[in-house]
Amino acid sequence: MLPETYINEVEKRLRRTGRPREMVIDVMLEVQQFYGWFSDEALEQTAGLLQMHPLELEELATFYNYIYRQPVGKYVIHVCDSVICQMTAGYESFVEHMQEKLGIQMGQTTHDGLFSLLPVCCLGYCDLAPALMINQTVYGELTAEKFDQIIEDLRREK
Repeated sequence: MLPETYINEVEKRLRRTGRPREMVIDVMLEVQQFYGWFSDEALEQTAGLLQMHPLELEELATFYNYIYRQPVGKYVIHVCDSVICQMTAGYESFVEHMQEKLGIQMGQTTHDGLFSLLPVCCLGYCDLAPALMINQTVYGELTAEKFDQIIEDLRREK
């Protein structure tokens, strides 16, 4: 259940804007951050908070790549699979390396719950292809070695 203080804060912001629908994505992302993903319970609570039908939120949640309708790892790795990245020399072998290193396929989460590997249609970093984003940090001009180092650094941080 969302904390009462958070609910009160959101309700204040909604009253100030006068248009709850303008804040729907922001609120969904905030609720997701609280739970770690946007569960059915989170969807119902958010719909009530925004005075919207749950189906409206479900439609938005399934449209946006950064709203997760299933549990994800602590570190969500969004792998750019745009045409530009795919045309980069070694892209396919790089993706295979990531999957092998983590022991998962695209769309899966490691058994320890640390990493999720998700495709995203474009990160907007074509000049740094191949690129990926882990949580909110973008990494580009990647190689297998750079990826391995990033993963080891994150494992040490956990």
